[in-house]
Amino acid sequence: MPDRTAPDVAALADACVGYLAENPEELLAFMQHAGLDPDSLRHAIGTARLRHGLIDYFAANEAILLALCANAGLSPEAFMRVWHRLNRVE
Repeated sequence: MPDRTAPDVAALADACVGYLAENPEELLAFMQHAGLDPDSLRHAIGTARLRHGLIDYFAANEAILLALCANAGLSPEAFMRVWHRLNRVE
């Protein structure tokens, strides 16, 4: 049963990309962390791998997680529910 209190992965990843697009220093830090150059980032947009990477990156960086959530009107708990769903060990 899907968690109706948390956004879907694609919507959350889109919010992450939007946040990074508005914060060039954070975008650069993410790209360096992920080993992406501008072309590879453009090609990765919309892929499951990038979506998961973005959500993992924000989940591991409290300051940008909180800023994203404040800007998006999303609770950190809702964000982390998505992260936990992606990282569920079965």
